[in-house]
Amino acid sequence: MKLVTKLYGQVEHLVHEVAKFGLVGLLGLVVDLPIYNWLVFNNPLVLADSGEGMLHHKPLTAKLISTTVATVATYFGNRYWTWKHRERSGLHREYVLFFVLNGIGLLIAAGCLAFSRYVLDLHTWLSDNIAANFIGLGLGTLFRFWSYRKFVFREEIELDEAEHEPTPDSPAELDPETTGDLPAVR
Repeated sequence: MKLVTKLYGQVEHLVHEVAKFGLVGLLGLVVDLPIYNWLVFNNPLVLADSGEGMLHHKPLTAKLISTTVATVATYFGNRYWTWKHRERSGLHREYVLFFVLNGIGLLIAAGCLAFSRYVLDLHTWLSDNIAANFIGLGLGTLFRFWSYRKFVFREEIELDEAEHEPTPDSPAELDPETTGDLPAVR
């Protein structure tokens, strides 16, 4: 049991980041899916094929629009919650990098959608959502997590050493060199 606790202690910060990133990504999905399905199938609830939306014959354009709107929401969620403990390198730099890397993630999802639509000749709401929002989004999410951590929200802010050191529970755990006396004020 100690081994499991020790291993978890070593990856605890990563587990928390993955969980937070996943929740922010879920928010992005809640923004992205209804917009895409409304634009392509005239149905934001993703329940069934309701016909043709205003961009039915331009699904890649619809995906670009829905992902761009979702990107704005996910940037703020990731900056101020997922990676709030990481160094801030300037809003402009982070925002531009975030959008560029998110664009690559979009290309991954759009590539899956294009393959489904134009190679496999599948044009249903189910095939579009599986290709773009399940397979493409899944692969894009793996890329985004890695790239955001590596390039956008790069380094963790160094915390004071006192925050990392456990506080002693008893006087016996105190450093023997420490006398416990207060420093003299001159």
